[in-house]
Amino acid sequence: MLGPVILAASRSDRMRRLVSAAPVTRPVVDRFIPGESVDQIVPIIQDLTAKGLELTMDVVGEDITTPEQAEAARDAYLELVERLADLDLGTRAEMSVKLSMFGQALEGGHELALANVRPVVEAAAAIGTTVTLDAEDHTTLDSMFAIHEELRKDFPETGCVIQAYLFRTEADARRLAASGSRVRLVKGAYKEPAEVAYLQKPEIDKAYVRVLRILMEGDGYPMIGSHDPRLISIAQELGRRAGRKIDEYEFQMLYGIRSDEHLRLAAEGHRMRVYTAYGTDWYGYFMRRLAEKPANLRFFARSMMTRG
Repeated sequence: MLGPVILAASRSDRMRRLVSAAPVTRPVVDRFIPGESVDQIVPIIQDLTAKGLELTMDVVGEDITTPEQAEAARDAYLELVERLADLDLGTRAEMSVKLSMFGQALEGGHELALANVRPVVEAAAAIGTTVTLDAEDHTTLDSMFAIHEELRKDFPETGCVIQAYLFRTEADARRLAASGSRVRLVKGAYKEPAEVAYLQKPEIDKAYVRVLRILMEGDGYPMIGSHDPRLISIAQELGRRAGRKIDEYEFQMLYGIRSDEHLRLAAEGHRMRVYTAYGTDWYGYFMRRLAEKPANLRFFARSMMTRG
């Protein structure tokens, strides 16, 4: 399987240099990451929301090695909040953050990440929107969940992400599926060992459905992060069985993938949120998008051959 190979490459400095230097790379990256600055991304936000879509915004970048870089990441999100305030979109445009960007892996990283992310959550709340804490590899999750719990004391609308392929996730879902919670369920996009995660697609899909049922039958607000047509249909059916109205959960998909489906679900009355990333440090994000779906890799390879 190519997925694990690509995920390994996402952590390789040599591969980063090779991919970044290839002249064909930038046009392909633009499919998934439509801008490098706030100025470039604001028209994208306006275009998508005008079409009835909602967004969660991600400033890409994870390889933080100094406290100063973590503070710069915080400031980049605060700049985004300022621009979102001008657009007056409320929760139609929220933010997703990776705590690794806020210094989680540094010495004293848990406290540092909490100190850096809190001003972003406060600023988001002040303009009527929210923040969701993205899940990363399994070694970071206890810290992420603890920060999530701490933030929710003052900002109960703060969301978090859980990953279906991890063995622990069903228990996490039961704990999180409480009144007022916002939980995004994804399959998972990090290279994990067999001791902690399902590695085969059929097992991951079954786990996804089990966890989704827990969220739908709970008292929180499920956010279904998937492009899989079968899982989307299952989610709709589970929502009906749980007695949920169409606005009591939402779908989330990546910018640049199945854009017609984004519009179809929105036209049916579903809340459809597009995960939209921007920034200059795009390599890790881009490589995980290739690893998640073979069609993405084929698209990249075809573009390279066409432009080569």
